[in-house]
Amino acid sequence: MNETKGANIGARLDRLPNSRWHTKMWLVTAFALLVCWSNGIGGAVQNILLNELHWLKPGTTLLALWGTTYTVGQLFGALIGGPIGDKIGRKRSIIVYEIMHIIVMIGAALSPNVYVLYVFRLLQGFALGALLVVLFAGFTEYVPGRNRGTWSSRTSFIGNWAHPICNLIALLLIMSGMDYDLNWRVEFMIPSILSIIATILIWKKFPESPRWLESQGRVEEADAIVTAVEKEIEAETGKPLPPIEAEPAPVKRLPYRALFHGKLLRRTIVGSLVLIGMNTIQYTLMNWMPSLLSGLGYDTSQSQFMTVFGLFGAPFGIFIASLIMDKVPRKKMGILLLIGMAGFGIIIGMATMNGWVGMTGLIVLMFLMNTIIYMYVCYASAVYVPEMWPTSAKMSGSGFCNAMGRVSNVFFPFLVTALAAQSSSYVFVLLAIVAAIIAIGVAFLGVETRGESVEDIGNVD
Repeated sequence: MNETKGANIGARLDRLPNSRWHTKMWLVTAFALLVCWSNGIGGAVQNILLNELHWLKPGTTLLALWGTTYTVGQLFGALIGGPIGDKIGRKRSIIVYEIMHIIVMIGAALSPNVYVLYVFRLLQGFALGALLVVLFAGFTEYVPGRNRGTWSSRTSFIGNWAHPICNLIALLLIMSGMDYDLNWRVEFMIPSILSIIATILIWKKFPESPRWLESQGRVEEADAIVTAVEKEIEAETGKPLPPIEAEPAPVKRLPYRALFHGKLLRRTIVGSLVLIGMNTIQYTLMNWMPSLLSGLGYDTSQSQFMTVFGLFGAPFGIFIASLIMDKVPRKKMGILLLIGMAGFGIIIGMATMNGWVGMTGLIVLMFLMNTIIYMYVCYASAVYVPEMWPTSAKMSGSGFCNAMGRVSNVFFPFLVTALAAQSSSYVFVLLAIVAAIIAIGVAFLGVETRGESVEDIGNVD
């Protein structure tokens, strides 16, 4: 572990009041998250390929690979993209992964058959897996520790509108009478065009992370960026900034192997568990919900309609999370949300198995379950896991945990496929069991990060 003398970047950023500069950083990051929805359209595209075009067949290995292929790509994207982000910087890595994601989404839209589509789906997963790591983890370096959870939750709130929006677009395309073979291709083209706009905004508006620059020994560059931000905020408020209270601390450079021993090993384990829970539950429902509803007897149009309105629980849940994220200890919040997901999984599973609810009742239950799920998604992917790492290992740590979260989802779709072939109700019960197991893991291994500065969190001596 190497140490260099820094410019007290962390303390200077942590003392800044909320400002237009923070809002700009939030909006650019949130918009980039909002439009990179190759994952969000997975369920809608699968629904068309399975039930209308018959490129996919019920109960087949190829169908199970729809989710697994994408997840394998995300696994390697997070595992490789994280350390690259620690090497080349936050801004440069975001732009590289954005361009890669745009190219493969266009390629998917032009696929002549399902096998070519699967190749691009693998590459989509890789690009997005890397991009999500640097967007979520990188953003935590720009905002103060006192309200970092709130800012990150707001980012997740905007970004996760992607899921109901892209499913709403899919519903509108179905209602328009567009040919199904063109329909799913348009669903890929829309986010690729919007992501080009996001890439331009990042290139023009997004400065490199001063914390990362300082961690690389590029102290003068870091100081210049923070000094410019300080002057901008003083001009906005019309008064001098509060004094810096913390003493300058040595800047530590941690090797990748530091993730697997000492204090960071515990964080690596709990971060992996938290994201295993998120991925198995969120991505199973996101990719399978229309097909699960079709298995309960609803046609393609009805299942897409129900999925859209159920998914409006996503932004609602994240909005609630943004209001309470910095008020509830991180460990306690994770446990409560996991218990809530387990409860709704059992309720929906039993209700559908026994025919206790109709279409309206099922939409309500799905809305409530998605509310809890996306509170947890916000907590896990935008706040808790990204914030638990020192700056020099932030992308590597977040990337490794994201990769471990994807590993479980490589194999999970095969189990879901087998259960769904018997009864869609069994899938909801399975998700409840997963949530309960992860809650126990967080209870025993969770660490507390709420309100701590990035530098204090990174003190792993």
